[in-house]
Amino acid sequence: METLSDTERVAVLPPRTRPAGSGRFRPDAPVPEPRVSPTVDDLSPRRRSRGRTIWAWIRTAVVFGLIAPPLLGGLLVLAIYRQARTDQARPADAIVVLGTAQFNGRPGPVLRARLEQAIALYDAGHAPWLVVTGGRAPGDQFTEAEAAQAYLIERGVPAGAILLENEGRDTWESMMGVGDLLRGSGLTRVLLVSDGFHLFRGKVMARDVGLTAFASPAAGSPIRQGGPAEFNYMLREAAGVVVHVWRTR
Repeated sequence: METLSDTERVAVLPPRTRPAGSGRFRPDAPVPEPRVSPTVDDLSPRRRSRGRTIWAWIRTAVVFGLIAPPLLGGLLVLAIYRQARTDQARPADAIVVLGTAQFNGRPGPVLRARLEQAIALYDAGHAPWLVVTGGRAPGDQFTEAEAAQAYLIERGVPAGAILLENEGRDTWESMMGVGDLLRGSGLTRVLLVSDGFHLFRGKVMARDVGLTAFASPAAGSPIRQGGPAEFNYMLREAAGVVVHVWRTR
């Protein structure tokens, strides 16, 4: 009788199987392919394009957020600078002098320079009315408008040609008062007088109360054009414009 070797004996044995549901090993069962998550290269072109678009928008927003504020701030300071050096003297319904510090009924140097500019415009026939503005600071006996009125009368301006807005505690309150004072008489075209750095914001506020505004800077102001004090005021005015627009829009 022929004897099979161990190797041949293994070769002729039937394959091991397992019943359905059995957890035992089955050599002839197909090995499942491993499940692999799709890579970026496997994604559809539309999904890849959408992902690139989102990241592009994010990068654009970040760059814009970093560049836009200083750029817009620089443009605003430039606009204030140009307005400070532009005299728009022309015929108007009224000349409006923006108030500032007074001392016991006497205008300070800055207010006096503004009033002298307003007198020159009035004498040149640019408007029949002079409007002086500014309320009373804590502890003062006189308002800025009252001090300005007294100075104008001393300089020969008829009292009947002077209108007072003497309630405003800042430029915006004064401009709202001027708007109420003039619009009721049908006067809407105004020529603002102040230091140059102050005129851009003054014009924005005047237009917000329904006035057509032009501006004439006080050339004799002790706050000199081009000096460090003027640049500091311009930065402050730029911030003031932003705050005003934010509050009123």
